[in-house]
Amino acid sequence: FHGWGAPWWLAIAMLTVVVRTFLFPLTIRQVKSMRKMQDLKPAMDRLREEHKDDAQMLQQEMMKLYRERGANPLGGCLPILVQLPIFIVLFYTIKEFERLDSFRSGGLLWFQDLTVYDPLYILPVLYIATMMISQEIAMQSTAPEQKRIMRFLPLIFGIVLIRFPAGLFVYWVTSNLISIVQNLLIYRNVPKPGAVEETAGDHESRSDEHRPESGSGASESELEAEGKSGVGRAKRAGKKR
Repeated sequence: FHGWGAPWWLAIAMLTVVVRTFLFPLTIRQVKSMRKMQDLKPAMDRLREEHKDDAQMLQQEMMKLYRERGANPLGGCLPILVQLPIFIVLFYTIKEFERLDSFRSGGLLWFQDLTVYDPLYILPVLYIATMMISQEIAMQSTAPEQKRIMRFLPLIFGIVLIRFPAGLFVYWVTSNLISIVQNLLIYRNVPKPGAVEETAGDHESRSDEHRPESGSGASESELEAEGKSGVGRAKRAGKKR
């Protein structure tokens, strides 16, 4: 992208858009896999309780459950594993570009030099904020205890990475912004954990409301017709006598 005339900061952002667009189908699969695992949690808890003294049997039953429900416990890790080598390549590319004058002045506004850390620490703050927003969207169905732990991670990452080159923060912030958009799209269309079961249960309960009670016999109209026919037969029998 830089060869087409784009400044370095924009070239990094455009590269991030291309990479995340390419990974979008994997991200959808990741969310679906996570939702399936959340749906399976009650069944998994029951298996752990039933086989708490037999680890081998527990493992076999878990694998059987995964096969029956089409779940993959490692499915949520695939997009992360794919992005890791991309980050490593980008990190060493920025290191190599430190010698280029165009890269040293390829930033924007307050971060002109992409090879050094942000002097105002605005990029790390943006990184933390965008990561928090993305996480909040993705953690709608997460357990409260896990949410409290996850909310500290962006802050920890931001502090650890605060001295990293500004060029890497351009990549991270852009990636987080894309994650926000993708999460809004995905989590609106992927059913929440237990939604299928709830829908089936609601449908069954509505069917039960319209179903005659067991042992109640025929409907009111049938009983009324039967009563009339009985009266008619009694009258005819009286006339014959």
